[in-house]
Amino acid sequence: MTTNSLSPELFRVVDANLNRLKEGIRVVEDIMRYRDNNKELSSKLKSLRHKARVKETKELLMHRDSINDVLRASMQSELNRSDVSSILTANFKRGQESARVLEELYKLENIEYSENFKYIRYELYNLEKEILLQEK
Repeated sequence: MTTNSLSPELFRVVDANLNRLKEGIRVVEDIMRYRDNNKELSSKLKSLRHKARVKETKELLMHRDSINDVLRASMQSELNRSDVSSILTANFKRGQESARVLEELYKLENIEYSENFKYIRYELYNLEKEILLQEK
């Protein structure tokens, strides 16, 4: 099965969530890499971020409409971070939620993609526990 039958609106959902997933992972990855010098965790996160991909990138770009996103402006809660732990938590949640959206949408079109995003989501749950329980 392919994603050719996804409507433009669903391509937008996939595009936004794929970007959100990779961005959330990248924030955590960079903290582990540059602040903690943790090669093992930053490598796991990098590998996971690289698994967050689909082949249909041109279709996603064709239907991207970030200018007209009805929730483009930041919400007040998104502007408040009290410490690095709150940044890590927010970005793990961002990644997990996005992976879930992608997992669900691809159940309609591509089970292999769906299973990949499910795998990413569960890996993020494990890494969140490992990283946040050791956080200062």
